[in-house]
Amino acid sequence: MYYAKITRIAVVTAFLSGIVLLGSTQAGQHGAQAKTDIVDTAVAAGSFTTLTSALKAADLVGTLKGAGPFTVFAPTDAAFAKLPKGTLEDLLKPENKAKLQAILTYHVVSGKVMAADVVKLESAKTVNGQMLSIDAKNGAVMVDNAKVAKTDIESSNGVIHVIDTVMLPRDK
Repeated sequence: MYYAKITRIAVVTAFLSGIVLLGSTQAGQHGAQAKTDIVDTAVAAGSFTTLTSALKAADLVGTLKGAGPFTVFAPTDAAFAKLPKGTLEDLLKPENKAKLQAILTYHVVSGKVMAADVVKLESAKTVNGQMLSIDAKNGAVMVDNAKVAKTDIESSNGVIHVIDTVMLPRDK
């Protein structure tokens, strides 16, 4: 019990240290980002072009520009590049819109869940209705099979946490 508590404190401390570093590298930009919604914030970041293209193909841009708040575990372009060859192209086809929507909404949680709160959770219910597993240990936070690389990128309607892998929901 004591060891688990110390370990949890160490993980939270390491995670929050990363937030401080992220915040210091974005000094001056942070306030400007908070005035834009999640989609515009992702576009401005420059490393989410595949995600924004997928959101357009899935007709989810309007939703993520809505009032929210939302928490988005956003895969980078490099994360999408890890998918097997042809997977992304196939998902972007109009006939696969429902499947693409299910995948993308699996990356979204209702409410604004900041990093300090994420590390206290073991799971979170996604907008698509399935549960994400959350594991904070050894100074890293994993959401399903994705490592959280950057946290707490605030927008006017929520927050973005950057992940290194596209998460796939379980087949229902």
